[in-house]
Amino acid sequence: MDNQALEARVNEHYGKEGLLERILTAASDEGLSLDHCQSSDFSAVSEFHIGGRKSTIELAKMAQLSEGDKVLDVGCGLGGPARTLVEEFGVFVDGIDLTSEFCAVANELTRITGLSEGAKFSQGNALNLNCEPGSYDVVWTQQSCMNIEDKRQMFAEVNRVLKPGGAYVFQEVLAGVEDAVIKFPVPWAKEANMSYLWDEEKIKNSILKLNMVAHIWKNATEQYLDEYRILAAKTADVSNTPVMGVHLMLGGQAGVMRRNVVSNLSQGLIAIYQGVFKKEK
Repeated sequence: MDNQALEARVNEHYGKEGLLERILTAASDEGLSLDHCQSSDFSAVSEFHIGGRKSTIELAKMAQLSEGDKVLDVGCGLGGPARTLVEEFGVFVDGIDLTSEFCAVANELTRITGLSEGAKFSQGNALNLNCEPGSYDVVWTQQSCMNIEDKRQMFAEVNRVLKPGGAYVFQEVLAGVEDAVIKFPVPWAKEANMSYLWDEEKIKNSILKLNMVAHIWKNATEQYLDEYRILAAKTADVSNTPVMGVHLMLGGQAGVMRRNVVSNLSQGLIAIYQGVFKKEK
C-alpha cells in the first residue's frame, strides 16, 4: 500500500470526530474539576498501550531519562505518555502523530492539566520527521509503529534526529511467530491490511544496522499480560463499562479489540517488546 493510501486509512481508523467532547463529558461524569486535573485523570483513554501509565514510567526509568532532556514522541496519540514524562521526569516533549484529531485533543488535555510548557503536539509523519539532525536526546515510540509499513525508513529518521549518544526508547507490538495470522480487529487495525508487524529479530537487526547499540532488549509480554487480560474483560463488560476508557476513542468494538489482543498474546502470535538503543557518539 502506498504511503498516502495508508495515511488515509490510519486517519479514518483513529480520527473519530467529537473525541475531546466525549473525554470531557466522561471527566464531568466522574466528578473531575477541569481546574484541578492531573495527567493521570485521563490515562485510561490517553495511555491505551499495554501496561498504561505504569509501563510508561517503567520504560522511562529503564531509559534513565534526565531532567531537561528533549524528547520526540513519534506517534504520540492523545499525549498521555508525553504528559507522564513531563510530570514525572521533568523532560520536554514534542509529540507528533499522523492523526490531526489526536494532536488537537493532546494539546487541549495538556493545557487542562497545566503541562503546556513541557509538551506540545503537532501533526507529522514518522517517515519524514520535520526536525533538524541531532535535535533530540531521546526519541520515544510506545505502541505506535504497528501501522508503519516502511519501518527501516522510520528507524533511519529516528537515527537522524537523535543527538550522538542519544537514545531510541520503545515499547512495541511485534509479531511473535513468523507469518502468524492474528485475530482481528485489534486496537490498531480492523483488518490485516493496516497491520504491519515485524518479528523481534527483524526489528532489532534493522536498528543495529544504523550503528546503534542495544542497552535493553526484553520481551515484556508476561509482565503485563495478566493485568491487560483483566482490563480487556472490564472493557468488554457493556453493563459495567468504565466512564473514562479507550471505548471513547475506539467505539463499540473496543472490548472485542482488546479481547483479541489477549488471545493473540496468549497464543504467542504477537508479543510486547521494550528496548533502549543508544546512538554511537
